[in-house]
Amino acid sequence: MKNSEIEIVFQPYGSRSKYPSGTIIMVAAKTLGVDISSLCAGNGTCGKCKIRIQRGTEGISSPTEKELKHLSQKELKAGFRLACQTKLRSSATIFVPERSRVGKQRLQTEGLNVPVKPSPLVTKHYLEITPPTLHNVRSDEDGLLDTLRIKHGLDNLRVDYETAKTLPIKLRKAEWNVTAVVSEKRIIDIEHGDTSERCFGFAVDIGSTKLAGFLMNLNTGHVVAVAARMNPQISLGEDVLSRISHVMMHGLNALRELHEAVVSSINEMIAECCEKANVGTGEIYELNFVGNTAMQMLFLEIWPQYTALSPYPPVLRRGIDVEAAQLGLTSHPRANAHYVPVIGGFVGSDSVADLMAIDMLNSEEIVMDIDIGTNTEIAVGNKDSILIVSCASGPAFEGMEIKHGMRAATGAIERISVDPDSLETHYRTIEDAPPVGICGSGLVEAPAELLKAGIINMTGRFNKEMAKKTDRVRTTPEGWLEYVIASKEESATDSDITITQADIRELQKAKAAIRAGAEVLLRRMKLTKDDITTLYVAGAFGNYIDAESARTIGLYPELPLDHIKFVGNTAGTGSRMCLISKQMREYAERISENVRYYELAVDPDFQSEYIKASFLPHQDMSRQPFVTELLKRHGRVP
Repeated sequence: MKNSEIEIVFQPYGSRSKYPSGTIIMVAAKTLGVDISSLCAGNGTCGKCKIRIQRGTEGISSPTEKELKHLSQKELKAGFRLACQTKLRSSATIFVPERSRVGKQRLQTEGLNVPVKPSPLVTKHYLEITPPTLHNVRSDEDGLLDTLRIKHGLDNLRVDYETAKTLPIKLRKAEWNVTAVVSEKRIIDIEHGDTSERCFGFAVDIGSTKLAGFLMNLNTGHVVAVAARMNPQISLGEDVLSRISHVMMHGLNALRELHEAVVSSINEMIAECCEKANVGTGEIYELNFVGNTAMQMLFLEIWPQYTALSPYPPVLRRGIDVEAAQLGLTSHPRANAHYVPVIGGFVGSDSVADLMAIDMLNSEEIVMDIDIGTNTEIAVGNKDSILIVSCASGPAFEGMEIKHGMRAATGAIERISVDPDSLETHYRTIEDAPPVGICGSGLVEAPAELLKAGIINMTGRFNKEMAKKTDRVRTTPEGWLEYVIASKEESATDSDITITQADIRELQKAKAAIRAGAEVLLRRMKLTKDDITTLYVAGAFGNYIDAESARTIGLYPELPLDHIKFVGNTAGTGSRMCLISKQMREYAERISENVRYYELAVDPDFQSEYIKASFLPHQDMSRQPFVTELLKRHGRVP
């Protein structure tokens, strides 16, 4: 081993390699594919990448100020450090604790099943062509086009140049019995024999956090295989603004890096789906994509800087068509990739897909659609008028800025209940594994249960008197009160899993942004919550939260529970609809053109609504009759 090289071993994985002296632990982990959570793109602000130096402590760098903020003196003495901040100057063995691993991520792919009659942009047609003779010396092209016109009624077609290069060979090898692959007005391939039944496409929802891919039979419109992945761009920025900042700081190379990261994972999903369905990647002739506006630009390598600056304009609004090969996608060499149109700088084609899936543009009744995430999009209206807003709800529901927050992975606490008499808690984890943290659905239920139990009040403040009734309520070294959900004896982290006063404040801010956005939207449309016949809650996070708990904390306008419909990954639904139907692509363009975007930042009422909405469930309890009654039943009359 050269003097300038050191060996780094990661446990419990057993992964190891050699690196230059001074390598940052997180950098080494990424090169080996070692699973270490990072919610802040390595900026040292989230504190989620805690690792323990098992061997080689003599060669580590001194703790940074960011590490001193997130690590106690007890942890530092035990060898804990932040992987994104610590450099190694000598060989070392690194242990990645359970709580610092991403683990098996729950990825939502299911959504509404909206019946759509297939009308794909790619069709396949079996032909038996009469070969040229001395008495009828016509070109190979004319023979092909004449047969398509006579047998299938297809006019005004042209042979793609790349197809023309091998056209004479393929026609003669197949003895003039071939299948023409037609993409709109282009013949993009000629295949031997009758392959007309094997026509496939791939639809993708490019989320900021998760990717969902669907292999579809374009002839029938049926999904034949599904795959999902975490968006690998997370390692370069937890949210879209941090990824855009990464590009602005590091230029075109960083933009290329983000593009290649997501394309690589999409290709993995394509390969997985093709293997499941026994389909060749060359049989994928059309691809369709949806995602927020930032994902559009990072996927297509469009410079994103000015969309992040006021007045936040999108670069391209209409749908975009690109050769799939030009993007590096694994499919037929001349397959087309279509990105669905967006609405605004912070309202992308995933919102277009949501509205398409619930058919809001044709609704007689007034409905509201909420897609909850780091940016939450809210739309309200019907066939007469639709207004949409984007709320900067932040990443709290993804676990960031929450002491024991995490994504929906193995061991995450997803369900919580607190007995209002004994103040004891019951919880359920994903896959019933020992708890390692709390994910989004649990982070909605925790304040709801604490509120009903009287452990916190409407302002979100902990009730100090409860510390006399249960040792689950206690004071932290920083002076905050917190509630113990799982003891260290129960957990897989060797520490108690708690909800702190600071956590409640972060969750209040996130839910207040969403609720305030909804209230402002209703006011601008001159509507009240009583005008809403159905509230659709879309997205992976929304699909797992408990409707009553969300209503208890005032996450959205209060409606009867039977008026709330959880519709899952409607972005994926809309992407599939656009893949199999040219009419749906036209519908997407109409949504983009007709739905009006409203900027909350310029609304004079937003701040006052935000303050009112920061209460649990709301400062104005007349807006929360159901919750008022619920709290009365628990003896917690506001």
